[in-house]
Amino acid sequence: MVSPSVVPYIFLLLFVGCSARPLYPLPGRRNDRNKQPLQTFRAYNIAHRGSNGEIPEETAAAYMRAIEEGTDFIETDILASKDGALICFHDVTLDDTTDITNHKEFANRKRTYEVQGVNTTGFFLVDFTLDELKLLRVKQRYPFRDQQYNGEFSIITFDEFISIALDAHRVVGIYPEIKNPVFINQQVKWPGGKRFEDKFVETLKKYGYRGSYMSKQWLKQPAFIQSFAPTSLIYISNQTDLPKIFLIDDVDMPTQDTNQSYWEITSDSYLDFIKEYVVGIGPWKDNIIPVSSNYLQIPSDLVARAHAHNLQVHPYTFRNENKFLHFNFSEDPYNEYDYWINKIGVDGLFTDFTGSLHHYQEWTNPFASGEKEATRLLHKIELMLSKFKYFN
Repeated sequence: MVSPSVVPYIFLLLFVGCSARPLYPLPGRRNDRNKQPLQTFRAYNIAHRGSNGEIPEETAAAYMRAIEEGTDFIETDILASKDGALICFHDVTLDDTTDITNHKEFANRKRTYEVQGVNTTGFFLVDFTLDELKLLRVKQRYPFRDQQYNGEFSIITFDEFISIALDAHRVVGIYPEIKNPVFINQQVKWPGGKRFEDKFVETLKKYGYRGSYMSKQWLKQPAFIQSFAPTSLIYISNQTDLPKIFLIDDVDMPTQDTNQSYWEITSDSYLDFIKEYVVGIGPWKDNIIPVSSNYLQIPSDLVARAHAHNLQVHPYTFRNENKFLHFNFSEDPYNEYDYWINKIGVDGLFTDFTGSLHHYQEWTNPFASGEKEATRLLHKIELMLSKFKYFN
């Protein structure tokens, strides 16, 4: 049943609709009080590169699908083009997830660079301008996923990504990563000696993203800033009070900027140090709990120690396919979600299948039914009103 408190608003909206005189911008960037707020009572559903289990990663369509499916945050990796535009793309090379090889005009652009200590050959994003990158089309990374959308969608910019979140009918957070900052700062130069991190924060500020975790401003436009590079997170701490997440790579991968080992950056002394700059960590889930013969072993104490240092834990990456599900879960992603949320006690999950996680959470820990029903009704009315573009 719809809450009595929303009835006056429904009548008001109907009156406005009949007169075709909207009282606030429609659709999308309307007054925040008309948006369903971010849920904060259960683990965050973080759409890893959008709903990329269904649609090619980091595309507008993947992010809009994730919002439709109920994600709390849309996550992206930020890199930079040759001319300094900030781009949503995961790899420093274009080879695996675009149709770059179909563009004969770019055949001579293949290069070899050292990236995180490894000589890597391919078509590097930093060797293309934004206009050139916009000519490419994105494809699905994994051959066992739906291929029907290959070639349909273009690479998007950081600005376009933010607009998708701000235009959503409810409050949707963003979760951008400062990706490969050492490499980007080596290859891309901005006027005035600005760094990649400076341009990253400038973009967030331009769209009004600010505020410490759970502050009034943050709840209006939620954002987490993430990076595998601790020096980048420390550097921007003087520029923005937005909450930051320190990503933790595999056990054999040192940090790209400080060359510190996994064991060093997960020690109590380091957690005590980094908590001055971040609100949480984002480890690979198989490092939290070791795996042998596709079975989870005894969990480490990393989550408990992080919580003892008042740090959230947002592990990555949860995927529905059997090849990614350990035998403990009987090939059932709901069993995996249940284990990590209710037994391990994580605070957020990076997932390729936002719809699955949302359905699981609504099944086990739903919004108040009346609030949800009222919000849906208001959204339907708003969609009706959005058809009226002009005043009489």
